Amino acid sequence: MTEEILKSWIINNKVNIMLLDAIGDSGLNARPVAKRQGRSVGEQFAHLHNVRFGWLEVCAKDYLGKTKKLDKESATTVKILKKALEESGKSIENLLRDLFDCKTKLKSYKGGAGAYLGYMLAHDAHHRGQILIALKQSGIPIDQKIQFGIWEWDKI
Repeated sequence: MTEEILKSWIINNKVNIMLLDAIGDSGLNARPVAKRQGRSVGEQFAHLHNVRFGWLEVCAKDYLGKTKKLDKESATTVKILKKALEESGKSIENLLRDLFDCKTKLKSYKGGAGAYLGYMLAHDAHHRGQILIALKQSGIPIDQKIQFGIWEWDKI
């Protein structure tokens, strides 16, 4: 059962990386059209990583591994962002595995393992939506295969 639950997190992270790869370095500066500028696409991906880092730092420091916080000024290439998402994704995966196997507990998070996973998935999905809107509003096309692919979790 644990592996089935973990599959949701693993696929979620693969979807983020698939989207990031499709955008390329040139799309990382795209911003949404709004009164308030909002985060660039690159800053959105850095934010995903940094929220993961923040929760690990507060709730499960032992699971940080290689994960380091990114400052948004250094998150300027797909390579940097991809490495960060892979590292934080693996750290969260390891934490979730131990949570669902009752080998550890979250500090400072009262909702439990299921709610934590739900929160992390929802947060990533919310920002993927913002990234896609920023790209669309900036006139940066994303291949339809990727646009549909982020929803085809059974094929990932």
